[in-house]
Amino acid sequence: MSDRLPMIDMHAHFYGAGLVEHLRLRDARPCLRDSDRGVEMLAMNGAFPFEAAHWDPGTVLAQMDATGIARRMLTFPGALCLDALPVAEIGAAIAAFNSTMAGLQAATGGRLMGLAGLPLADPELAAAELRRVRRDLGLAGAILPSDYFGTIADARRLRPVLEAADATGALLMLHPGPMAGHAPAPVAEEFPQYRTSAVALQSQTSQVVLTLLLSDLLDTWPGIRFQVINLGGTIPFIVERMESIARHRNPAQPFPTSRLRRLWFDSASMGPRALEAAVALYGADRIMLGTDWPIFRDPPWETTLGAARLSPEVIRQVASGTAQALLDSLDAEACA
Repeated sequence: MSDRLPMIDMHAHFYGAGLVEHLRLRDARPCLRDSDRGVEMLAMNGAFPFEAAHWDPGTVLAQMDATGIARRMLTFPGALCLDALPVAEIGAAIAAFNSTMAGLQAATGGRLMGLAGLPLADPELAAAELRRVRRDLGLAGAILPSDYFGTIADARRLRPVLEAADATGALLMLHPGPMAGHAPAPVAEEFPQYRTSAVALQSQTSQVVLTLLLSDLLDTWPGIRFQVINLGGTIPFIVERMESIARHRNPAQPFPTSRLRRLWFDSASMGPRALEAAVALYGADRIMLGTDWPIFRDPPWETTLGAARLSPEVIRQVASGTAQALLDSLDAEACA
């Protein structure tokens, strides 16, 4: 398979749609500031250069054309922790972002799609916004901070949102971020790029998967499509140990590996060897391409799909087949 296949990117982020103006006016993190190096985003856990790739739809589309991405899901930038701020600070900006993303989705014929932000400090208001997002704006769903899914009790704090997502058949991406009223996780003092952004992040993502598998959340709200990032964290590499733990310590209750197929996983910022392991566990029909653009900018075909030791049929499924089937089902639910 020397030629790239058309790809659907289901994990990318967008800082435009009115957020630039809002962040310029803020006097506390997260905010935008001019520096000697240009415009910088002062995020909750550091600073990074803020470029057109973060906010300009034209730049996003040009990069898609250059790398063979046919469609891209752009999410509200949950990692900035904006959705965890008090509603009075962020509610109007979130609603404006969602409406603008719906307009951008329509203007590009669906090449650019949107996952909404929600004002999570008020779960009832967040639920109402999710219903608007699905029924009036036609967006696929929303991004949620995965800290809410570290335990069953924390997940139930979002009961109104989960009820709305179930009723509207929404997609919920569970992405690293704090609960409303909570501070972001501390950054490791040494080697934070690896200890925090890789090891701790993947471990926390695995905890999210466990909460979904071992609780009744999937059965209570079966209409929700849960998207877990980064191939489910470490799950493909430790599932056999968990199965062994169950056999030796609780043989009457085997580890529920089969429930993994009730989730969807994206491949954001992961490579070909990790993809191979995930396909073997979940099946290609549960895995979607993700790039984590613009945080990561590797061309997905050259660095992941084209380098994976998988059959052409499996690569095609991951490149676009799984995402297209999910998007078609979301469209059907929105029109119901």
